[in-house]
Amino acid sequence: MNNQPSFWRRHRALAWVSGIALFLLIVAATAISILLHNAEPIVRAQIVAALEQQFHSRVQLDSFHMSLRGGLRAEGRGLRIWPPAEVHGVSVPAAGPSHPLISIDDFRFRAPLHYSSKEPVHISYVELRGLVVDLPPASHFTHAAGDQPAAAAGDDSLKKALLHFKLDSILCTDTVLRLETSKPDKLPLVFKISNLKLTNIQPTGTMDFAANLVNARPTGTIQTSGTFGPWSTDDPGQSGVQGQYTFDNANLSDFKDIAGTLHSTGRYTGTLRELSVDGVADVPNFSLTRFGTPLPLHTDFNAKVDATNGDTWLQPVNAVLGQSHFTVEGKVVRVPLSAAEVAASQNPDSDPRAEPPSKGHDISLAVNVPQGRMEDYIRLVSKSGKPLLTGVLNLKTSLNIPPGKEHVYQRIKLKGKFLLNNAQFTSDKVQDRVDELSLRGQGLTKEAKQKDKSDLVPVQAVMQSSFIVTNGVVSMPDLVYQVPGADIALGGTYTLDGGAINFTGKAKMQATVSKMIGGWKGALATPLDRFFKKDGAGTEVGVHVDGTRDDPHFGIDVKGFKHTSPEKPGDNTPDSGAAKTPPQQQRQSQ
Repeated sequence: MNNQPSFWRRHRALAWVSGIALFLLIVAATAISILLHNAEPIVRAQIVAALEQQFHSRVQLDSFHMSLRGGLRAEGRGLRIWPPAEVHGVSVPAAGPSHPLISIDDFRFRAPLHYSSKEPVHISYVELRGLVVDLPPASHFTHAAGDQPAAAAGDDSLKKALLHFKLDSILCTDTVLRLETSKPDKLPLVFKISNLKLTNIQPTGTMDFAANLVNARPTGTIQTSGTFGPWSTDDPGQSGVQGQYTFDNANLSDFKDIAGTLHSTGRYTGTLRELSVDGVADVPNFSLTRFGTPLPLHTDFNAKVDATNGDTWLQPVNAVLGQSHFTVEGKVVRVPLSAAEVAASQNPDSDPRAEPPSKGHDISLAVNVPQGRMEDYIRLVSKSGKPLLTGVLNLKTSLNIPPGKEHVYQRIKLKGKFLLNNAQFTSDKVQDRVDELSLRGQGLTKEAKQKDKSDLVPVQAVMQSSFIVTNGVVSMPDLVYQVPGADIALGGTYTLDGGAINFTGKAKMQATVSKMIGGWKGALATPLDRFFKKDGAGTEVGVHVDGTRDDPHFGIDVKGFKHTSPEKPGDNTPDSGAAKTPPQQQRQSQ
């Protein structure tokens, strides 16, 4: 039988030491726990005091906890920083804004255990979730003349802060930047940022940033980086910002009636309230969904953004559609809902994270096409992609598209003038008639009667008119169509939906009726010449154009005679060529 004493009997001193160590460890852990528990309100108070001195604002922090896992770890919830109320030279109305200046759902950071009063506490990173920055309008901040600038006061208070921090980076998720406006008829501007990283944070208040955004409309990804700061305490909206962005795979079909994939890059500089943006945008497959013919669209733009209300001034946009250059200047403004519509909205404006409800955008632009190709613009409104007309287009017009649920072509309003040089129809049937009209107008009946006109140079016409577009109808009251030997003045309408044409007017020819007819028939018609000569023209007759864009009908209205639709002057076969116009469309020249 083994009567050897146990290990602990033989090493009683070791047992006592181990027990005491364990007891001390328990006591130390308990003491640290009690210390941390008691220290939490102290540190919480110091954090609140430091933020109050930095922002000169009321600060609220719902909860704050610390632990010693891998260093000093801290986390808090419900941090709210209200707009400044006690800044030198700055006052906020008694009613105050309805939302905090800054709110954070929760935050966490880690710091080393060692601390020197001579050095700031080094924190490698701070994580923020649910950051909302809600900037009141500039009118909420009033400045008293002669008072100490708020920025200087902020610098002094930082030096007196009980705790100083050195931050390497701040990581933010689910961030919302909301810029309010004091104008009752304007909407706030809201930026939703999925990921935001702040680095190189300087004592002067400047920092670098990199952010990723998912744009709501048009749907696409925005990547941006730059420099922010210093923070302007007396009006945070005046805080400086500059950087660059890339906007990829933006789906333009999110907007009604247009389609294509947009890619844009650019730079911006200014303040949170007022930005200047320079960039380029490309849409290789831009189209109108009603027609579906894609064309490449490239733009170089400069825009001024009033971030207090979201208004954007384009000054100017240099664009190329197909091979046609044009410029655009103007503004794009969001239209707010009425008070009753806001109250009934599913997304009320009272929530700072919510996108403010609106009716859409009101677009007011001035468009200038100095030397465009007519075929580019016609392709855009053609399902086949084949243009009806070619030529060099000069155009100036105002353009307005109010918000609404109707198609764009029903809402668009245009008012301007155009000049089309070297105009030629792509339809051989139509162009042959134009060529024959020109030849007969010059009295060249022999050439007009040739069956093979391949050796003749196609006639190039000139068209010009003022125009108004409203409710999907193009009105041209003073359309002038000129070819060698003939001047035609028309007035009428063209319907965008369906292409219905309805124009009437007068045609003046250089040649007389007998010269236009030619041959022995022309000789017989010589007595008629005096009836159609007028104002220096050899022949003046009433004309009309009706039908549709794809099937136009041309006719002559002769005073004192029933309406006829001859295919060409001198053809005495009334049924040849074009279909007869219904009786209800018969008209006489005035």
